[in-house]
Amino acid sequence: MESTRIGQWLNLIVVNVLLLLKIEASSYVPITYVQNAVAKGAVCLDGSPPAYHFDKGFGAGINSWLVQFEGGGWCNNVTTCLNRKNNHLGSSKQMAKQIAFSGILGNKQQFNPDFYNWNRIKVRYCDGASFTGDVEAVNPVTKLHFRGARVFAAVIEDLLVKGMKNAQNAIISGCSAGGLASILHCDRFRSLLPRGAKVKCISDAGYFINARDVSGTRYIEQLFSEIVATHGSARNLPPSCTSRLSPGMCLFPQYFVSQIATPIFLINAAYDSWQIKNILAPGVADPHGRWHSCKLDINNCSPNQLGTMQGFRTEFLRALTVLGNSQSKGMFIDSCYAHCQTEMQETWFTTDSPLLAKTTIAEAVADWFYDRRLFHQIDCAYPCNPSCHNRIFYQDNPGKNVSTEDTSDASARNASFPKLSNKAQWIELLCIKHGISGLLLTFAILSKKE
Repeated sequence: MESTRIGQWLNLIVVNVLLLLKIEASSYVPITYVQNAVAKGAVCLDGSPPAYHFDKGFGAGINSWLVQFEGGGWCNNVTTCLNRKNNHLGSSKQMAKQIAFSGILGNKQQFNPDFYNWNRIKVRYCDGASFTGDVEAVNPVTKLHFRGARVFAAVIEDLLVKGMKNAQNAIISGCSAGGLASILHCDRFRSLLPRGAKVKCISDAGYFINARDVSGTRYIEQLFSEIVATHGSARNLPPSCTSRLSPGMCLFPQYFVSQIATPIFLINAAYDSWQIKNILAPGVADPHGRWHSCKLDINNCSPNQLGTMQGFRTEFLRALTVLGNSQSKGMFIDSCYAHCQTEMQETWFTTDSPLLAKTTIAEAVADWFYDRRLFHQIDCAYPCNPSCHNRIFYQDNPGKNVSTEDTSDASARNASFPKLSNKAQWIELLCIKHGISGLLLTFAILSKKE
């Protein structure tokens, strides 16, 4: 009898939570298609128009703009690009009509203190080359369009018309392949904004390094060269790099980031889960799947594997030394097994978000942007940071090489966190907002699952 009443009580709580979730869902942001871009040839892989989601600023943030570029890997040849052509990473026809904004894109002050009232834009990713490609010819058989650079230009032009031309503050940012785009296009973005505006760039998990894999080869270098060749990206890569190195090398930030004139902030895990899975130990370098369990959960790694990962961290930090002690270039380099930490609330700004120097990512970025203090922090080696939210992946194929697809959005669908699940953390945030005990509610939901 008592257990029945408890069950009914738990059911009531869950129902109320679902109602709160519905209320919160009303802040989802609708999609905008840049229809006039088609005439300029600025289109997705399938020829459909580019798209973005735009949540307008308000109050003191009315003339401040945050443009966030979506991640989603790359396609390096006709076959892999055709695989993307009919999904949301290659066609705006397949994109969700509305998406939730959270983390750095959130519109609630308690969850995003310094940017909540800015104009916040999520630019959808559908070109497969971090917005760098531009091939005029379209194969009549595949009908693939490699026009990422034109997409970038068309989207920014559309936003300028919609008010960004009056920006007083502006940030270009992105996650994963979008984080790489924010580095590649940083100075270009600055050149398109008003001369007197404060303009800076942020890259989240976009600092991909040119490292050897566990077989001793540089698979990632070959992949990047194929991306550039397929998409005709060379002319849209930093001239400071292409004048010295082959174009494929100029997708690696370590070879040109020191030449970027616009202030830039790097957010990255030294044990970036995507880079560990796809640069250090890609499927092609691990045919017997010895790294499979380790890549799913860092707690499963053997001492030898952890030693190899520590070596990767050393190489990652060495690739950062080109930044020197520049006052305009900040960084938050934690020792978490993670990938993309700005768009999820639990890693951007909550009571248990990752910390460096007792500072969350949100606080570090805001202090740097507003010139309150320079933030240039590198974490100690794993597993020293107890505030980390380390990724745990459940659905994976040890024989599949996912280097061209598995990034921010894909990873988020099959990963969870050992502290609180994404759902539980989101519910806890709702409970904080609505005055309900988050821990009690989380316990109730977990009990219900059991």
